[in-house]
Amino acid sequence: MRSPRRTAVTVLLAPLLVVPLAGPAAAHGWGGDDSDVAASTAVAWQRSAIRTIYTDGAKAPPDGALYLAFTSLAVHDAAVDANRHGSRAAAAAVATAAHDVLLEYFPAGSAKLAADLAASLAMVPDGKKKALGVAIGAKAADEMIASRVNDGRNNVADRPPVPSYAKAPAPGIWQQPATGMALYWLGFVDPVIDIKPVVLDGPDPLTSRKYARDYEEVRKVGELNAPLTDRSQEQTGIAKFFAAASVTMYREAVCNMLAADPIGLLPTTRLFARIDAAAATAAIETWRLKYEVGFWRPSQAIAGATTDDNDATQPHPTTWAPLVPNPAYSDYTSGHAAMTSPFAQVMRRTFGDHTPLVLTVGGVTRSYATLSDLEHDALNARIWGGLHFRDAMEDGYKLGHRTANRVIRAIPDRDERAWSWRGHWGHHDD
Repeated sequence: MRSPRRTAVTVLLAPLLVVPLAGPAAAHGWGGDDSDVAASTAVAWQRSAIRTIYTDGAKAPPDGALYLAFTSLAVHDAAVDANRHGSRAAAAAVATAAHDVLLEYFPAGSAKLAADLAASLAMVPDGKKKALGVAIGAKAADEMIASRVNDGRNNVADRPPVPSYAKAPAPGIWQQPATGMALYWLGFVDPVIDIKPVVLDGPDPLTSRKYARDYEEVRKVGELNAPLTDRSQEQTGIAKFFAAASVTMYREAVCNMLAADPIGLLPTTRLFARIDAAAATAAIETWRLKYEVGFWRPSQAIAGATTDDNDATQPHPTTWAPLVPNPAYSDYTSGHAAMTSPFAQVMRRTFGDHTPLVLTVGGVTRSYATLSDLEHDALNARIWGGLHFRDAMEDGYKLGHRTANRVIRAIPDRDERAWSWRGHWGHHDD
């Protein structure tokens, strides 16, 4: 697959604000072939989406990924159609599509979204191209919204409800807190794109040597008060760093990268459509596994070590707690992996592994020269944080990478006019 040309630049992350379009428009002017102007509109609306879904909408990363996918797929659909009519139509189309999808699901953000749309459309000269673009964007949004009616989100739809998670206590079985399993319905949401699901082999048997190795690793390095001989200061810092919302910091980095080094309209909208479709798909599959497999987290495993019939797993002599507090869902597979690995794989397949990024959370900055370096830290962070066994992380990354590969094939970079997220491309293997 041919990749857009990319110069090796490291970008610092800025606050999540909508980038004004006056600069790019003034610099480039409006021409029929100027896709960078329309692309800057698409990037600005990605920032609006993050603000609307996560900052103001307070969605968790996994279910927020659904709404990012709805937005990015509709925007790419609109861009493909409108791009045939020039950059003026395309800019109006992507802004309208993004606005209309986000407004449908987050009406409380209407004032900010209206201001964003007005700012975007004000930069497009009035005329038939602009009006055509608005119509194309509205149509793409309407079709996306219509396709998601009764899709199983939030377990409040006209379909049989998903029963709450409930598994009887037993060795290896995760037990939910009093508040219940968070997002238990997510694994039953309709797919956002038509690809073949990834099949995994499940958690390692409790009596296996591999389970014992994973158990001992997280028992030592994942404990809240682990000594420096078991978990270094650097590892502690990485674990806490990646406990932050991964989706927002990854998206912020990409938006800044594309603002500094544009790649054109369709490569931009295609990139986000691929990332978000892959992440949403991986999240759905991950939560189905969390619900159906229900494998216990390290804290429960360590407390119940005498029941697992494995002589190599020794209980902790004192009360064991993870460095990072447990979320309210089971171990297998990792939800953090479902957000990180599809993002990294799409970026890798698009720009190459040597794509430098600088991530910032709460004033703390970490620089990564390659996507593999980023994935190494993100994967191990969940073990050093005491949240997951290594098997749940490795299988989560396998799921995310394979999902991303299948999504890339389903959203091709050739024959753009034939593309559709509606499943016309059927099932695809890696």
